[in-house]
Amino acid sequence: MNEPVFLRHSRGLTLEVVAGLVGATLPPAPAHARRIVNVAPLDRAAPCDLSFFDHRKYCGVAAATHAGACLTTAELAKELPARVVALIVREPYRAFVTVAREMFAHALRPSSLAPVGEIKGAHVHATARLEDGVTIEPGAVVGPRAEIGSGTVIGANAVIGDEVRIGRDCSIGAGAVLAATLVGDRVIIHPGCKLGQDGFGFVMGGKGHLKVPQIGRVIIQDDVEIGAGTTVDRGAIRDTVIGEGTKIDNLVQVGHNVSIGRHCILVAFTGISGSSTIEDFVVLGARVGLNNNVTIGEGAQIAATSNVHGEVPAGARWGGTPAKPVKLWFREMMMLRRLARGKNGAGAEADE
Repeated sequence: MNEPVFLRHSRGLTLEVVAGLVGATLPPAPAHARRIVNVAPLDRAAPCDLSFFDHRKYCGVAAATHAGACLTTAELAKELPARVVALIVREPYRAFVTVAREMFAHALRPSSLAPVGEIKGAHVHATARLEDGVTIEPGAVVGPRAEIGSGTVIGANAVIGDEVRIGRDCSIGAGAVLAATLVGDRVIIHPGCKLGQDGFGFVMGGKGHLKVPQIGRVIIQDDVEIGAGTTVDRGAIRDTVIGEGTKIDNLVQVGHNVSIGRHCILVAFTGISGSSTIEDFVVLGARVGLNNNVTIGEGAQIAATSNVHGEVPAGARWGGTPAKPVKLWFREMMMLRRLARGKNGAGAEADE
């Protein structure tokens, strides 16, 4: 059985083209004509591969690499073997990603099981409107009055509900379910996502819990990416909104009425309670939890596993439970450590 390589097929680029993409300086010819056909880490790179080297802790690996070329800084270039073409840039990893995107553009978006424009094996309601070039894989369902833009792919067994709107050049993964949702252009929704289901709203009482009608929508703006298994509740009395360019990891929960700004990053297992507001360029680490009606200011960063109960100012860096400014959080942890040592004596560390 042949071993597949999946997404590594590339025609390659000459070193001259690579250097031009990232503004790197090149050594004298004839190295310019060398062709790079793959990207790889330093310890696995072959003579036709491009790698990157951006930290002194990798000096040992860099000295032994067999990469054909390496993106690095002027300071680190001298650590590379003479056989490696050093391409000097300010930010090696960013440059590496730029080249990889050019070489493997097909890996930036999920592939389809069906040819472009094919809808065989799918159930598309007669009142749904599809532009030219829409691809719908077998088992998918497109509901009444739904609209889907050209170049969009609907994955196998996905469900597109009544009147859902999906823009152009989107990818809706296998098994995803969209209801009460408006999706912009170039949006990627990975397999198993659930968008537009009821928000969790109940009025509690001694005789039972009264369900609150959830009559809002989910609005996904352009260039958003939503990871596998993530759920986004529709709004109760206003829309749930995810802003342009925001990237959401796998298994994130976004509650009803939440507003997420532009170009935010939400890492896996984050949970955002209802009616919270996340302003532009916010970063939430893994397993961050936000209470109801919290506002996270523009550009703020919240450390992984933190729980936020109050307002976070713009540009702040918070962490802990409950979350607080990072410097204060670190001081509190150090004080607790000193108190523990004082109480238990010098042998406390030996018991840890």
